[in-house]
Amino acid sequence: MSSDPRLVLGSGSPRRLELLAQLGLVPADIRAPEIDETPHKGELPRPYCARMALEKARALDAAPGEVLLTADTTVAAGRRILGKPEDEDQARAFLSLLSGRRHRVHTSIVVRADDRTWSRDVESQVKMKVLSQADIDRYIATDDWRGKAGGYAIQGPAAAFIPWMQGSFTAVVGLPLHETAQLLEAAGLPVWGRA
Repeated sequence: MSSDPRLVLGSGSPRRLELLAQLGLVPADIRAPEIDETPHKGELPRPYCARMALEKARALDAAPGEVLLTADTTVAAGRRILGKPEDEDQARAFLSLLSGRRHRVHTSIVVRADDRTWSRDVESQVKMKVLSQADIDRYIATDDWRGKAGGYAIQGPAAAFIPWMQGSFTAVVGLPLHETAQLLEAAGLPVWGRA
């Protein structure tokens, strides 16, 4: 029997589960935290994202021998936080706002084991092409926007809208694998493929 700690994913995101599998990791348990994700008045995107990841980690219990991983991804148009669209109209508004411009995507991760906490914030830049009304209509019809920060997923059909990005692709999807591997190893959890 292995004495390695047990990984607990503090997220209900299927994308984060798929990304962990790329590191050869299968969580022993998945616990989706229930927190209020409303930004504070005047809160900027990067501190908001870091706060969300930390609040998710604080909202969940981790037993001795468990390594808890939580994350948050936030799309920022300037100082404006674009969360998950509440409905189709808001998704359209987000896509119209992002059309033809660069925006930032922040992903914060928190790893907690016993009484120690590690965290990292990753910022990427993404450029979206100028979207026609037909582009937006077709994308909305896919339903791929549902549950996605900023109203799109870079790994889905919206990839056709992204001519350029700089930073971590996996962070934009929802979990920066390089930084995640570093933090998990710091917490004593071996990651496949790393020395």
